[in-house]
Amino acid sequence: MKIALVSPYDFASPGGVVSHISCLEQQFTRLGHDVKIIAPASKAVYTNGDRFIRIGTPRPIPVSGSIARITISLRLESKINEVFEREKFDICHLHEPLMPTLCTTVLRLKKSPMVGTFHASGGKPWYNMFSPIAKWYLNRWFRKLDGRVAVSQVALSYVNKYFPADYEIIPNGVDTQHFHENVSSFDDFNDGKTNILFVGRLEKRKGFDYLLEAFRLLKSEVPDCRLIQVGPGVRLRKKYEKYVRQYGLPDVSFRGYAAYGDLPRYYKTADIVCFPATGRESQGIVLLEAMAVGKPVIASDIAGYSSVLTDGVEGSAVPPKDAGKLAEAILRLIKNRQLRQKLGERGISRAQQFDWSIIADRLLDVYKNTLDKLKQSAAKPQ
Repeated sequence: MKIALVSPYDFASPGGVVSHISCLEQQFTRLGHDVKIIAPASKAVYTNGDRFIRIGTPRPIPVSGSIARITISLRLESKINEVFEREKFDICHLHEPLMPTLCTTVLRLKKSPMVGTFHASGGKPWYNMFSPIAKWYLNRWFRKLDGRVAVSQVALSYVNKYFPADYEIIPNGVDTQHFHENVSSFDDFNDGKTNILFVGRLEKRKGFDYLLEAFRLLKSEVPDCRLIQVGPGVRLRKKYEKYVRQYGLPDVSFRGYAAYGDLPRYYKTADIVCFPATGRESQGIVLLEAMAVGKPVIASDIAGYSSVLTDGVEGSAVPPKDAGKLAEAILRLIKNRQLRQKLGERGISRAQQFDWSIIADRLLDVYKNTLDKLKQSAAKPQ
């Protein structure tokens, strides 16, 4: 099958949707399908070779408390037409299909059967800020989708509120060939201290400030612990570094952006992995990554994470925005190595249920069912 995977987001910048599409492409290619990724890019993307087609130059745009790096060019039609006429895709899979302007333009032109996956949850969507006329156009383009997927129940509820339709829930996956317990840790952190790891962009909704406060609360009781931050972010990082200086907090390591190849090693280095997001998480790929490496997870008790993490099974779910409860949960695991090991082992089993081989097969079924329905519809007498 010839498949187009379309991302509205900068493919040279890390993020959940970009990771999702990259892993999906790799799995489809392993299965013998001819796959092309179509996306804007701020710089050359070499890892995918000729399987990557760059359309558009991304710009940072504030969206629902985050920054989306998307192309807002209105001059994409000729390039899109050229690519689709040349490639003749059997199916086109749009991710966040109503995100401007690459996905909305591909959808509006519709040169092949279209499936859309909706990833987001929470906050006000960009399309709710525009006029009724703009919403009318989006509804019109939305109806061009031949198949619709949401990555979780919370993502389905979110999009269905604005665009009611039939959706199939197919979650994000995790690459268990990349994230596994047999990777090596970073030697410079192997000094006997308990390593607490945070992985995520430094955005307010990711809740790193609550983890910093929790770390301050427990540091006096457990001096031999360390907090490691991994993930991009400049503006809030300065604020958090100021907090560390203000309270004289030792053993806080800001590592910043980490290459995809290094992420499993950071998880392996950790004794406990924390995700204190305040909300608007549709599923939590990072939870699955940590579990796949065999690490116990402490995460906010929010709807998106509960589809992955069961409290007391693979880790602990704590109330969001509650540094005290977060500190208690971390302290409980610091003091119980056997419990950490047990939770980590269960996490490995849980992550295997989300392996990309399973997710890719489910999406291929969606493609085939969509194409079959279109053939049956075309065969009916007019």
